Amino acid sequence: MIDYNKLLNPTVLEIKPSGIRKFFDIAAEMDDVISLGVGEPDFQTPWHIRQAGIKSLQDGKTKYTSNWGLIELRKAVADYMKEQSGVSYDPQHEILISVGGSEAIDAAIRAIVGAGDEVLIVEPSFVCYGPIVRLAGGVPVAIPTKAENRFRLTAEELKAHITDKTKLLVLPYPGNPTGAIMEREDLEDIAEVLRDTSIAVISDEIYSELTYTGNRHCSISSIDGMKERTVVINGFSKAYSMTGWRMGYACGPEPILSQMTKIHQFAIMSAPTTSQYAAIEALKNGRNDIEKMVEEYDMRRRLMVNGFRNLGLDCFEPQGAFYAFPSIKSSGMSSEEFCEKLLYSKKVAIVPGNAFGESGEGYVRASYCYSVSHIKEALRRIGEFLEDIKK
Repeated sequence: MIDYNKLLNPTVLEIKPSGIRKFFDIAAEMDDVISLGVGEPDFQTPWHIRQAGIKSLQDGKTKYTSNWGLIELRKAVADYMKEQSGVSYDPQHEILISVGGSEAIDAAIRAIVGAGDEVLIVEPSFVCYGPIVRLAGGVPVAIPTKAENRFRLTAEELKAHITDKTKLLVLPYPGNPTGAIMEREDLEDIAEVLRDTSIAVISDEIYSELTYTGNRHCSISSIDGMKERTVVINGFSKAYSMTGWRMGYACGPEPILSQMTKIHQFAIMSAPTTSQYAAIEALKNGRNDIEKMVEEYDMRRRLMVNGFRNLGLDCFEPQGAFYAFPSIKSSGMSSEEFCEKLLYSKKVAIVPGNAFGESGEGYVRASYCYSVSHIKEALRRIGEFLEDIKK
């Protein structure tokens, strides 16, 4: 009889499953559940992008590509980055096409982090960073952000967490789950702290196209002296509604990108060829699609934030991504208790804030990448739940 506790990697055994999935596994077995939980656009991938993928299949383009990805796609990414952030990347040596942004994050962390290295992770944030750091032998160190600072990382908070073991900063803006953004002046303050160190930065910019202030997203790589230490992660899942195509990319210094590509080469080989051709079309001709989706998200954003506030829940105004992060502290419940009771009593699935780090306790995440009718019904049921718990 095999003792699997001895067989399996103890580091993997110690990692808890994603806190996001718990409630959806329960909800999947229930009828009439309204979910505001999944961070997946409800739009179809635009037809012209799907057509590009279909045409590549019809043309028999079904072979492996370069480990780095199609050069046509890398050139399109380089053009996009130059246009959007003003930063120039060599498509031959400074851009890697990955299987979603998630693989690029994994490869970047594994290329940089070794045993005992400390990695600063801005929280609340997406669930993958800490576990990947642990799998690489590193030590994740959370930097909690606060609603009163609009969930932005401040220079003082960063300074307070740097030690002589700090190797990497994970900077995930626009933020999941908070919807927070960092403006150029915020990033300049962060850059000033990092400039005289050897600390690298992973800037996860997967939601960079989804901002609602009227200002274009600013990448820390565009700040003086930051390109040489920054790996920018982005992809097609959110902006182009291409989640199932699994298309992402990383841009950064050649010494880091070459090691990431080595990891990618042995673990993955190359990103899906069909998806790469679709991604070329997205970058070249997808601007109007993004603008239409952002306009719709902005309307839903205001509907949801105002809805939570009208129900008596304090709700930070998200300025990016497609999530609201209302406080449920007034309920007297923990985040998990609130979400569990809401699910069982009113059949509404949202995500407890502590799934995104301890600093998320007292909040819940609700996604507005759902239809207006869906959002309104969820808010109605949440209102009933809040009234019930007052009795």
